[in-house]
Amino acid sequence: MAVNDTIADMLTRIRNANLARHQTTEVPSTKMTRSIARVLQEEGFIEGFEEVGEGVKRRIVITLRYRDKNRRPTITALQRVSKPGLRVYSNRKELPRVLGGIGIAIISTSNGIMTDREARRRGVGGEVLCYVW
Repeated sequence: MAVNDTIADMLTRIRNANLARHQTTEVPSTKMTRSIARVLQEEGFIEGFEEVGEGVKRRIVITLRYRDKNRRPTITALQRVSKPGLRVYSNRKELPRVLGGIGIAIISTSNGIMTDREARRRGVGGEVLCYVW
């Protein structure tokens, strides 16, 4: 089945895998999902990710990260902000702070996908894709 909102689909798959305490989850591979996975890995929310499959059937296998022996997920919540029906943009002065800086906002800028912190540092704004904390 074709999904219109690949980002929301990705966030939902990660959320569900976290709740079920799975070690890995698979999401369809697009340039956008690869970039978001890269940011999540850099920020320490996931262990890692790798691309598997050929051509159209390419998928990203995301390895989730848990805190302690009780396997409490590192990701408390994922929230989609900008949707296909309602895009949310933010200039560099109005970039959101997630939970006072505890969480991250993933922003799609003209310089690529990055966190709100990185976008602030570079002085760029863009589309607010999602919040992660």
